[in-house]
Amino acid sequence: MDPPNAVVPTALQRCAFVAAVVLTAAAALQQVLLCVGFGSLLPGWQPWPYLLGAAPAWLIARPYWPRVLGSRPVRSKSLDLLRRVPVWVYVVGVLVVTACVWAALQDDEPYIGHEEAVYANKARSWQDGAPDAGWGVYRPIGLPALGRIALAVHDDVGALRAAALVLALFTLGATYVAASRWTTRRQAVVTLLLLLSGLGFLRRVPEFLNDIGSTGLLLIVVLLLVRAQENPRSRALLGVPFVILAAFYLRYGVVGNLLAVAVAAVLAYGPRVWLAQWRRLAAAAAVLLAGLVPHFLYATQVTGSPLGIIFYATEQAERAYIGDGLVYYLAIFPYRLAGDLGAVVMAAGLVGTWFAIRRIRRARREGRDASLPYDRRRVFLGTASLLVFVVLGVVTDGEPRFVYLPVILLTTLGVQYIAELTTRWAPQVLLAIAALAGITIFGTVQVVAHGAMPGPTSLSHSTVPVARQLSSSGPCLLVTGYEPEAGWYSGCDAVTFDQYRQTVPPRHTKVSFILFERGRYQPDAAGLRSLIGSHPHTRRTLRGDGPLGASTVITLTP
Repeated sequence: MDPPNAVVPTALQRCAFVAAVVLTAAAALQQVLLCVGFGSLLPGWQPWPYLLGAAPAWLIARPYWPRVLGSRPVRSKSLDLLRRVPVWVYVVGVLVVTACVWAALQDDEPYIGHEEAVYANKARSWQDGAPDAGWGVYRPIGLPALGRIALAVHDDVGALRAAALVLALFTLGATYVAASRWTTRRQAVVTLLLLLSGLGFLRRVPEFLNDIGSTGLLLIVVLLLVRAQENPRSRALLGVPFVILAAFYLRYGVVGNLLAVAVAAVLAYGPRVWLAQWRRLAAAAAVLLAGLVPHFLYATQVTGSPLGIIFYATEQAERAYIGDGLVYYLAIFPYRLAGDLGAVVMAAGLVGTWFAIRRIRRARREGRDASLPYDRRRVFLGTASLLVFVVLGVVTDGEPRFVYLPVILLTTLGVQYIAELTTRWAPQVLLAIAALAGITIFGTVQVVAHGAMPGPTSLSHSTVPVARQLSSSGPCLLVTGYEPEAGWYSGCDAVTFDQYRQTVPPRHTKVSFILFERGRYQPDAAGLRSLIGSHPHTRRTLRGDGPLGASTVITLTP
């Protein structure tokens, strides 16, 4: 019999509770099936977003929770045992799992990809003078510099990918430091697990790219800005320009993220609060400007404008129209960014941000101090996350790897809000989320290995054998729609067909045109004849087992 003051759940709440339990169990079972290798039962190895349906059902059924769970959480010996384990052990465990996942996925994508090859070619050119096939002035130098160090240790793809692992571990470490400052250390561990379990993040962990590393630096920038406001005596602002410069030279694309963060900082804290630290702001601006002088000089030399490289990099976006990146992010948010579980937590972060905004507005209307504890920080982090999507969605095309910063920020806010929402049940709920995230990591590994990687790997089965056969001891130039990969595996310089039309190859250079049966960016028969002109040439066909079919190699005779 219910106590006199007990809330009697309605039929809707009972049904919602049953639906929530069923959907949550289905989500967990789905991840277990993925882990043990039965993901082929799912279309494209893609898990269904059951938790996105379970989350609102759990909220609707909230009055029914005490009926099943009791009014107070039961003390658990297992939970007490887990609490006794030092937090650093969990953090190290996550980093070790990351390294193991990185190693396991190398076998599923053994060949270096298009974007990876661009930076790898530049790193190798600095090492031994080999051509930097695919390189453009809009590419930042930070990643090739790290690649040059890696190649000095061991001259192969594995060394470059190991440098990528270091960047991933750095970003996870920065995530833990930031999340532990904004929430608690144990909640920060949950954030790490959720980040690693997301398809958008885990997909790029094995690759030699700059997106993950630059995200860690951006996160440090946000952390320093928050510290500068919450501890007025702090000199955190003086460290901001150095981190910004490191992020910028690692990836020019961080400019959009930084713009969004700056606008959010002004909106959340107010311009007067920042102007109160004008001396530190002026010093930070001076250091930042001085650090950008080499870039401005180089950009002026190659483009005629100090901002020419930034604008040129924006023009390289493969977008159909201005704003199609934003449409893409709206279409995939949040499931395709962070997975089923991460999507629920990110959504919770947005809800927590909305309530923080409401509390601040209410305080202003009532004439009270609007600087409520932690609310301005939440507004800053949540607003910055949304603005990153908007800014990047307008100026460039959409890709999950461009928006890791808002994924981390919203995940951190979501973990914190869920802990507050579940009050006394927070330890049990967070433990359940952490356990499911741990299972999801290995499920996502299977999704990446069998759903995301087979396409690029099979493409390499067409391009790599041809490139290796065209390797030459003398100067050589390959003309193909797959120029960075061809350059890396052949050791030759490589350009696209359009680039070849605008250049004159050096004398005594062996020039070969590579056309695939189902290749991209290739000229038609008339266009090919105009490229060959009156040069004597040889033609041969190479059979391949990749998706591009047979290749035709036309080599100009000197």
